[in-house]
Amino acid sequence: MIVPRHGHSAVDRNKLKRRMREIVRLELLPHLPDVDLVIRARATAYAQEFGALATELSDVRTGL
Repeated sequence: MIVPRHGHSAVDRNKLKRRMREIVRLELLPHLPDVDLVIRARATAYAQEFGALATELSDVRTGL
């Protein structure tokens, strides 16, 4: 999981990482085969609500 600074504080980055990890754990891992996956957060991810992040990350599942 890659979460660049994009001008945000460490607190903001850690919060985004925690959110993304939880979404991946609940939404992606149960449905994916054994793969290596790299997820890089965009600058817009900091402003998104949890549900919007979940929707975008769930789209990864359909792309594999």
